Parts: sequence; C-alpha cells; structure tokens
Amino acid sequence: MTLKTDNANRLYCLNARADRQGLHRGMSYSDARAFCPDLQSAPADLLADTRFLHTLRRWAVRYCPWVGIEGDDGLVLDITGSAHLFAGEDRMLADIRQRLMRAGISVRLGLADTRGAAWALSHHGEGVGEPGNPLAALANLPVAALRLEQGTVTALQRLGLRTIGNIEETERAPLARRFGPALLRRLDQAMGRQPEEVSPLADPVHYGVRMTLPEPIGLVDDVTGVTERLLERLCAKLIRNEAGVRILNLTLYRVDQGAHTVELRLARPLCDVQRILSLFARGISEVDAGFGIDQMRLEAVEVAHLPPEQVSHVSSDHQNQLDDLISRIGTRIGLENVQRFLPVESHIPERAFAIVPAVLKSQPGGWAVERPRPVRLFPPEPIVGQGNLPPDSFRWRRMPFTTARRTGPERIAPEWWLDDDNWCAGIRDYWKVETWQGRRLWLFYTPQNPGWYVQGEFA
Repeated sequence: MTLKTDNANRLYCLNARADRQGLHRGMSYSDARAFCPDLQSAPADLLADTRFLHTLRRWAVRYCPWVGIEGDDGLVLDITGSAHLFAGEDRMLADIRQRLMRAGISVRLGLADTRGAAWALSHHGEGVGEPGNPLAALANLPVAALRLEQGTVTALQRLGLRTIGNIEETERAPLARRFGPALLRRLDQAMGRQPEEVSPLADPVHYGVRMTLPEPIGLVDDVTGVTERLLERLCAKLIRNEAGVRILNLTLYRVDQGAHTVELRLARPLCDVQRILSLFARGISEVDAGFGIDQMRLEAVEVAHLPPEQVSHVSSDHQNQLDDLISRIGTRIGLENVQRFLPVESHIPERAFAIVPAVLKSQPGGWAVERPRPVRLFPPEPIVGQGNLPPDSFRWRRMPFTTARRTGPERIAPEWWLDDDNWCAGIRDYWKVETWQGRRLWLFYTPQNPGWYVQGEFA
C-alpha cells in the first residue's frame, strides 16, 4: 500500500496476508515438514484471496481515499493530506498495524518517498524511509527489491551487483546495454527520478440513466420513444462491460411530484434494445401520466455476466422467442410463477423430476430415461385385482376397463437410504396397460403387500 504525506512525496506500501503457514515455492512438502513438523497445508483458493484483498482495500479507505491494489498480496495508498488526521505518519502506521493484528492478519509496512521504495521496504526490509533521501533506506536491500524479473536478478548477482546501492554506484550506460531500459526505469522510480502514480480501483459500474424533458409528455408513443433512448444508453454500457440485465426499473416522474415505477423481470440476461423495449410495452401502457411526465429514469437493478456469443449464419431464434414469452407471462403473474420440470437423478418415478422457476438454466444433457414414462403422474390409486398379472377387467375412477395389451413388468426398488411412507410396501412391479376403451395406464403391483394401483396415464 503506498501513502503520500503533506510535505513530501512519501509513499507507503503495506503487504498483508492471512496469518497462516505456507510452503516455499522451491521446497517440497516433505522437506518443509522436516523443518516444521507442525506444518499444515491447504489448497490455494485464489478467488477467495482476491475477494479478501478487495475487502481489505475497502477497509483501507478509512485512512485515505486514494487506495489501489499492489500485486496479489498488497495495497498501495496515497496519504497526501491524510497523515495529520491521525497525528502523523507514525501514529497512522501504528493504528493500521494494531487493527490488522486484532483481525488476525499479519502485515508488513513500508513508508517512503516513492512507490517503488515503499514496496521495497514492505517486502525486503520493513521500515520508514528518510524523507528526501530514499537511497539511505534502500542501499542495503537486495536487487530483487526493485521489482525486477528473476532472470535479471540472477544476472545482476552473478556480476556482483547484489544490493540497490551497488546498482546506484554503477555506470548507467553499461547497465542499459546489458539489461535494457527496464532496470533503470525501476531504479529511477524507486529513487524518485521518474514518477509512478497510484491508480486506485474504480468504483463499480452504475447501470442507471435518466433524462429530464423540456416539456411534459403523456402519450404512450412519446414515453416509449424516451424509453428507447434510455435503453440505448444503458445497453451500450452493458455491452462494454459484457453484462446483461435481469431486472429493470423504469421510473416516471410526473409534474405533480408523483412517480410511477414499471418493473421488468427478464427470463435471461439481455442487452438488446428492441427486445427489452417490446417487453416494456404492457407496463408503459398502464401508466397514469396525470398532468404529464417531465423526467424518466431507467436503472438495471440486477445485472449478470453476459460473455460475447458466436454469431452463426444460420438463424436460430427459437430460444430467444421462448425467453421473451416467459418474460411477458412473468410480467403478468410473476416470473417465479412460470415454472417447468427439470430432471433429477432418481429411479423413483415421483422423485425423477423437480418443479423449478422457468428462468433457471436447464441441466446439460436434458432428460435421459431408459424406459417410457407417463405424461401424467399422480398419487397411487388402488384398484381391485388378483395375482401378479394385470387384471383382465377392473374399475378405475368409477369407469370399467378391459385390458387389451400389457407390457412389463419393470421392477423398481425403494431408496432404502430415504424414509418415504409411500414406499413402505417395498418393491413395485410396473406394467404398461392398454385398454379397449383407449386409455393407456401405468399400473404397479406390490408383492410384499399384494395389491394393484394406478399411478399414471400415457398419451
């Protein structure tokens, strides 16, 4: 983390990490255990480390507004105009260290005139550099403190240039010919001869646009036209950030200080102006404009990542039309009330599917069944029958049926690891029965507790 004071361009670098043990990159785990028998290891979670570092960055804003990320394990702060709020640099460093230690985080702090010098101190010799004289603090540090590539560091050491002070005393022309401009640039940045700015992280993108109208409007066509212009600006921002909107709020402000909000929930993330505009048509038509609308605001409440898609010369708009239909129905009855079936890994008929909102993505592979299943499935309904073969005639739902053809049996055993009262009778032998009356039923027989039941009907 790099900080800057009021009187001089002093930079401060903080290198923080979770208070845990790890392995050196060049040492095997067994060798490390020989030195540290209590050593424990865990798989690295790079995503969690990144989230932790960004959380720490937000916390560091309490010391100054100019906070950026330094590599993958540190922060850089510019404290120009902020140090006096904590009674000086020493008090600020002490406060940072104390708070982080209470949170269980080990930290190494470096404060200097330049960003490069502050980084060197935090990584290779924690301390505070003398104002106006960065060489005094860096002279005895290794050349790796200049943020050089490993190959360059090794070559410098072979030439006997092991410290930053050795490089500073060496002629610049031979170093430039041998190692290129990168070495001298890093050296000049550390010594303050070449500027190096601190770039704080940008604030999250705000997906909201508004328009103030010179004259109030009230016609549906006028409101639709302004909505289209707002969508063009919003979708352009979404496309630049490879994002799509899931929930939109269109707020219409009237001249009498009233406001009306039209909410649009989409079945899938979109950034297409015309498709979104057509879905807004019903909500806009129901707006009461009153004495006129003089301001409109469009905000993307929920945004999802939407990577670029490969465009094919073969037009395939079936999925888009289905998603638009789900969105239209969802605006009337609620998007969560539009549901569909998804397959579940279970051989039990009533557990082989789940009813979920239609906006959820389907599982890859789709439905895969080895035997046909009825299109209608209901709780088992008992019928009268004898023996282990489907009865030749029976009554179901007060209607007589005569068996014309029967196919089976298909034996299904209960899932013993689940407690289900519906399967307490044990295994079931399922039969597909075609009747002379034209009904195709799904019957099963329970051998342990003899009985016949109807559970489904085929198309």
